[in-house]
This record gives sequence, C-alpha cells and structure tokens, in this order.
Amino acid sequence: MLIRLGYDIQFSIPAPVAMVALLHVYPGRAADLQEPDILSIDPAVPVEQYLDGFGNLCSRFLAPTGPLRLSAETVIKDSGLPDPVYPEARQVPIDKLPAETLQYLLNSRYCEVDRLSNIATDLFADTAPGWSRVQEICDWVHSKVTFGYHFARSNKTALDVYTERQGVCRDFQHLAITLCRCMNIPARYATGYLGDIGVPPSLSPMDFSAWFEVYLEDRWWTFDARHNQPRIGRALMAVGRDASDVALTTSFGSSQLTQFTVTTEEIITPPSLIDLEGQSQTIVA
Repeated sequence: MLIRLGYDIQFSIPAPVAMVALLHVYPGRAADLQEPDILSIDPAVPVEQYLDGFGNLCSRFLAPTGPLRLSAETVIKDSGLPDPVYPEARQVPIDKLPAETLQYLLNSRYCEVDRLSNIATDLFADTAPGWSRVQEICDWVHSKVTFGYHFARSNKTALDVYTERQGVCRDFQHLAITLCRCMNIPARYATGYLGDIGVPPSLSPMDFSAWFEVYLEDRWWTFDARHNQPRIGRALMAVGRDASDVALTTSFGSSQLTQFTVTTEEIITPPSLIDLEGQSQTIVA
C-alpha cells in the first residue's frame, strides 16, 4: 500500500524568531519513503537538521518577520496491515529492562506517575501483567473519557483527564501512558499521520494524530486509547515522554498560526494501470 502524506502549516511572524520543527517521518521508517521527505520553508531560510535525544529528526531555523509557510508532500510504503497484536507479549521486570526504556517509567510534564500510582494499583493490580494489562488500561480509558475538540486545553495533564473524564486525542494517550508507567510498563507518547484507511471516514478535518507505545517482551508495541482498535497506515513522526517532547513546531518567541492542513490518504491505482497479475504497467498512447 502507498500512502500520500503532507501538510501545509502557515504562521504570521511579528519579529524574527528561532523555531524548531518535528515534521519529518521518524528515521526508523525512512526506508519506506518512496519520495524525499523535505521540509519546504517559504520564504527560504537556512535549515539545520539534527536528531534529538529520542531519535526524532528535527529542523531548526530562524523565521523572518511576515508570513511563514511550512509544507511538504511525500509517499510512504505501508504493509496495509493493522497494528500488530501479540496477546502473549510479556511484561519485562524492571531490572531486566533495557536502560534506554527506564525514562519511560518516570514522571513527565503531562504524566504524573506519583499522583496516579495508588489509583492505578486499585484499578489494575488484579489484571494479568503484560499485553492484557495494557489492553485493560486502554479499554478503561476509552470507556471512561469522552472525546471532543472543545475539551482541548494546552495545560491538561493525565490527572486532569482522570478527574474531568474528557479530552482530545493526546489526553487519552497521556492518561493511558501514566497508568501503564504506574504499573511498571515503559510507555512513550507517539505522534504522526493516521488517515481514515479501513474505517468510516471522519467528518472532522484531517489532522496529525497521537497514540502511544509500550515496551513488552523485547520491543515497542503500538496502542491507541482514543480509537482502541488496530488501525492501518500509521506513519510515525516522533516519540517522547509526552506531548511536550514532540511539539510539531516550537517558536522561541511570538508566532501566530494562520493555517493548518494535513493530508494522509491511500493512493489508489486505477484499474487500467494494473494487468491481470496485479502488476503495475505503463500505458503508452
């Protein structure tokens, strides 16, 4: 399956300001890109790229005064399969976890492990450790929290979500991440493209999406407390402890968002371009 990805993000900049953008596909999926994943900046400015401490590809630049446009379009190859499910995946004892996963057991800006530990123990201590426990957490968050864009608030934490029982995509993930960490399961925040592939189309404008990953057995696995079902066509962009680590753009000064458009859709090959064996062919007039 081929999926077209892209965005068009525009700002009004009142005075020159340094910015960092995390808008590239995650380096771990670079081999799946069928076209260059290039950040286009208008007006053109020098750009420095670097990998942050979580392995995300970042772009830093000085935005000039006036209108600023960040855009890109690329194509990624995907298996076309839903997120992997492995109910037998075991929870790893803390002393056996890889050292790099330990930071995903701790408090972070939006995930107050210390303040939710007793609640998590009361809710999930009797669940089977491993995949089943993470799924129980997802089921609980999905059933207890109401989704709505009007519930968005930039300073809402996992404890706030637990108390208010409402939020947007990232709030579902923050609460699930925190409950997993409380149960000694490394959990990290993930952001990227997620189109309506294999599911009824949403009436809402297309956007980037949030989900989370947990470390079980010997690898990271994808979970999504908001949708709570395996999905097709996720294109990971960045991971971190929570949303504060993976902001799409960060401006070290004033900037005003004026337009935000995201594209993520399956490329459907017309039947006339496919031969009887299902192989693409070129039609010459």
